[in-house]
Amino acid sequence: MSVENGIGASVRRKEDQRFITGNGHYLDDMNRAGQAYGYFLRSPYAFAKIKNIDLSAAKSAPGVVDIFTGADMVADGIGGLICGWGITSKDGSPHKAPPHNSMAVDAVRHVGDQVAFVIAETLEQAKNAAELIEVGYEVLTPVTNIAKALAPGAPQIHEEAPGNLCYDWELGDKAAVDAAFANAAHVSKIDLVNNRLSPNPMEPRAALGEYDAGSGELTLHTTSQNPHVARLIMSAFLGIAPENKLRVVAPDVGGGFGSKIFVYAEETTTIWAARKINRPVKWTADRSEAFLTDAHGRDHVTHAELATDNDGKILAFRVSTKANMGAYLSTFASAVPTYLYGTLLSGQYKIPSIYCEVQAGFTNTTPVDAYRGAGRPEATYVVERMMDTAAKDLKMDPTEFRLKNFIQPDAYPYETPVIMTYDSGDYPLAMNLAKEMIDYNGFAARKAQSEANGKLRGIGVAAYIEACGIAPSAAVGSLGAGVGLWESAEVRFNPTGSVTVFTGSHSHGQGHETTFAQIIADKLGVPIDSVEVVHGDTSKVPFGMGTYGSRSLAVGGSAIVKAVDKIVEKSKKIAAHLMEASVEDIEHEHGVFSVAGTDKKLTMGEIAFAAYVPHNYPADLEPGMAENAFYDPLNFTFPAGTHIAEVEIDPATGVVDIVDWAAADDFGNVINPMIVEGQVHGGVAQGIGQALLEGVIYDEESGQLLTGSYMDYCMPRADDLPNFRVATTNTPCPSNPLGVKGCGEAGAIAGPAALMNAIVNAIGKDIDMPATPEKVWRAINSN
Repeated sequence: MSVENGIGASVRRKEDQRFITGNGHYLDDMNRAGQAYGYFLRSPYAFAKIKNIDLSAAKSAPGVVDIFTGADMVADGIGGLICGWGITSKDGSPHKAPPHNSMAVDAVRHVGDQVAFVIAETLEQAKNAAELIEVGYEVLTPVTNIAKALAPGAPQIHEEAPGNLCYDWELGDKAAVDAAFANAAHVSKIDLVNNRLSPNPMEPRAALGEYDAGSGELTLHTTSQNPHVARLIMSAFLGIAPENKLRVVAPDVGGGFGSKIFVYAEETTTIWAARKINRPVKWTADRSEAFLTDAHGRDHVTHAELATDNDGKILAFRVSTKANMGAYLSTFASAVPTYLYGTLLSGQYKIPSIYCEVQAGFTNTTPVDAYRGAGRPEATYVVERMMDTAAKDLKMDPTEFRLKNFIQPDAYPYETPVIMTYDSGDYPLAMNLAKEMIDYNGFAARKAQSEANGKLRGIGVAAYIEACGIAPSAAVGSLGAGVGLWESAEVRFNPTGSVTVFTGSHSHGQGHETTFAQIIADKLGVPIDSVEVVHGDTSKVPFGMGTYGSRSLAVGGSAIVKAVDKIVEKSKKIAAHLMEASVEDIEHEHGVFSVAGTDKKLTMGEIAFAAYVPHNYPADLEPGMAENAFYDPLNFTFPAGTHIAEVEIDPATGVVDIVDWAAADDFGNVINPMIVEGQVHGGVAQGIGQALLEGVIYDEESGQLLTGSYMDYCMPRADDLPNFRVATTNTPCPSNPLGVKGCGEAGAIAGPAALMNAIVNAIGKDIDMPATPEKVWRAINSN
């Protein structure tokens, strides 16, 4: 028996109706009576001491309500922003986490650092007043390049972090790797740069703070991917307010890509200032501020080596990475180049020994944290560029080299040398499917045709794996995480049979209001239009950990299933009473409860009504029909697959044309194929953006951001993207009740490596991202 619009159905997203008709509830559309407007004065220098701040002229400017500085927040007992994941260096010392005040106190450490917060009756008045603030700076020499920042004699950014080193971390068995390399028949080497990216969600960050003097309650409306964690950090560590007096609401959010996971200075300052002036205060970033202050992604410099035997079998892998943390540690920044990166360096391959070392350091740049994929794209880029390099050195076809070294389908559970235990997969199946989709065997003929037309043609493969559904609380706790990573849900029937689902996950484009409703429809037989999904409000929803790491369905969806299971168990007791049968004889399928061997049956709606009008009801059972559940995952989930890109390059201009793209992904069970395909498309688009177009660039002498607008930072457009061939395989995940694995980051993880491998295959030379036409042209024409 199947359920219309249930699990597996391609249902159009319910939430899109309000979005495409302009009826979404975005933060900048919100206004409150008596509202004032906030504007931040930001540092024009990358590195400088603050000698003095003169607010006198600005405070007397028209419309000014008040102006605050970092010193005011410190005097009020407001603590600094925190990093929530502890990393231990090789020598056993904890990572260095220098103070990060919401507004600078003694020094500014990147262009855009907050110096003062001006509050006025209008935004224009606040901006005008900010221009009257006089700040005495002692300009210092900045450093923006991570390799230079970690070199001897570099400018010291924080006293608390000598040599600008945050941590020097390692993972794996160095002795075993060194021994394997000593006996290897072949050693392949590669040097890589994983370019820095700006996340650029459609909606910039914003905050609206309110204070109720009567109750002492603060309400922060903010563009957040995890409002409960924001409330926790602001109450427990910053001292904004007791947790029970602080409400955080994240309404419709126009994209996040990881950049809205974190607790930022602006939201903290806005809610604090609302209490100080006893008026609502609203702050909205403009796009220039977003470029300057939204947490950036990636920015790794890596050297990697792979040891193989004479038959092309991998013996060992070693990786050394320098990771740029920016000027301060962001909320989860420390984990990205370590436990979200080093643990994925086995890829899909049986590699007996792996050793990874990461030096993370501070620079005078915007802080770096998780961006779509968060560590997994960086790891996949290293692994998959390395696989192509080794295949070339061994004179093997790159797909055959991979197939020779894949973990086989009968090897699960498979424990890698870098902590992870993969629970399911069939990597050869996805590889062969992708090859078939793109006609890999016919590439030689297409290449010859391109050469006849004066063009270069290349094909590139990326066989990726990622760890999603972040993650078992005990596991991440042992690795330094400051919070548990479970999820919560409540499923509440109303007397008339409609259902409200409260979830700790947050939707900012993923389609939760549809997929979560499909789960309810499938499990309880309720039409999806009768299911409301509520999220993003700490006053309504049980405590939850938010959305990131493709965890919403595997963890949040599993919490919903657990709550549904409780509803079913209670409903069986009610059904048994109503139909005068034993509970053991009650069978349930898709919201219909029947007595085994008879034609007696009741629907979920009838049982829910009986629970709220308990005239004929089990004496020992509580009325009502609402259950909550908390789900702590048993393991990560491990989506995997193969993406293959094919390009044609004009050697006269260096322009890369993506002529074909095949994506074969294993996401386990799929709830909504249409949404999954859309997620793959979006992820691949971001991967293409990184590979071809995007890159944050700082002037190394002044520390100024040179790519601070869309005039200078190139985002992918429709004509930069090919038509995608998308298919899925399915090895259900055994570690969660839905059998799902997560799909939100796959394209961004696989995309850069597949495309760069194709470009390198075409031009015959290594090249770093972004592969702009100029860079490609210079590579083609270099000796």
